[in-house]
Amino acid sequence: MSLELLGGPFFSVAGAGESHGPGITSIVFGCPAGLRLTRADLQAQLDRRKPGSNKLGTPRREGDKVVILSGLYDADHDALLGGAGVSTRVGDDECATATYEVGFTTGEPLAALVLSAAKRSADYAQFLGASGDVRPGHADLVKYHKSRGYTDPRGGGRTSYRSTISDVIGGTVARHFLAEHFGTVFVSAICQVGELKANQHLADLVGSGEMEEAALSELQSRLTDTDAVPEGEDFLPAVDGDFALEAAQLIKEARKQGDSVGAQVEVVGIRVPALAGEPLYDSLKKRLMGSLGGLHAVQSCEMGSGQASVSRHGSEHNDPIRRQGYQTNHHGGLLGGITTGSPLVFRVGFKPTSTITKMQSSIQKDFEEIDYKLGKGRHDPCLGIRAGVTVESRMAIEVMDAVLAHQASRIGPDAFNLFNNKEPS
Repeated sequence: MSLELLGGPFFSVAGAGESHGPGITSIVFGCPAGLRLTRADLQAQLDRRKPGSNKLGTPRREGDKVVILSGLYDADHDALLGGAGVSTRVGDDECATATYEVGFTTGEPLAALVLSAAKRSADYAQFLGASGDVRPGHADLVKYHKSRGYTDPRGGGRTSYRSTISDVIGGTVARHFLAEHFGTVFVSAICQVGELKANQHLADLVGSGEMEEAALSELQSRLTDTDAVPEGEDFLPAVDGDFALEAAQLIKEARKQGDSVGAQVEVVGIRVPALAGEPLYDSLKKRLMGSLGGLHAVQSCEMGSGQASVSRHGSEHNDPIRRQGYQTNHHGGLLGGITTGSPLVFRVGFKPTSTITKMQSSIQKDFEEIDYKLGKGRHDPCLGIRAGVTVESRMAIEVMDAVLAHQASRIGPDAFNLFNNKEPS
């Protein structure tokens, strides 16, 4: 199997681990030295992704506590090594060690580990071996035969959504660097569940991206702070409140029926520096389309005005330009594969969760036809509920790589200056 990395030559993330394995290991390459980072920074984003974080999602509950194993340093060793730790036992020998809590990136690879504790592997007995059932909509059949039967079928193995822990860890490092140097912020919201569409979109709310800091902070809180939800209400990250209430009911109804629904998630990068990315074969547009579209269960990915641009005339779709910048953002923040300084706008469509409890037609791995019904399992009725932080992270990783690549080719404070907001002299 070839080496799989998320990102590019300047900033990338590698991950390893299966859904029901001991844990997920992540290594982040290319982070410049000197970025202040804490374990709590990583934990805050992982808490948005973890199973059990939302009543509308899977009933599987994982703590997903992260420990940092390398890549940080601080002269204050009490601060550097304070708090977290890991221990392991091999035979009669046990080893315990403190792990990094807070420090500055060293420029070396940053490694992190998240253990998996809430596993119920016995639930997957019906999928084991050559006579194991094939779950419709999953990669069970192709993975089994590609590996000559040696793949791990528990919880989807490596193709489980649990693998996106690495995306979030790498994305958190990227978003902290970009926020510190450029003020860049990444936000996401659900804009469609099933056939129900929101009347208000995140991109419309963000506009040109020139939001006051207080307004941007309030928007982020609305879309991420589950503790702010009133007792008894469901949390669905959307900018349209009425849509959120209806969508939550739609998801709960699908779950009652043993079914699932799809969702579209809108992700926006605000204050993304201009001039990052390359044209043609390795353009930032291609990188983002591939990264976001390559997520498990994603069936569609569009940028800017997306499919709606097909029905417009050029006079309607072209964005007017003035000295201060683009006046509208149908282009979605990219032209010729290069950032324009306008917000990056992408919408990602997730198919309905493949794991449902309804009777379906399928086969076993030896191609024996069966009437298939799921025996046991804990799954999300709508994948979009927990997907926001993952699409934000993937966008941040690709932008980070493009920014570092541009910095490597340009030296000076004007490397990302396109519109300087100055009147002509």
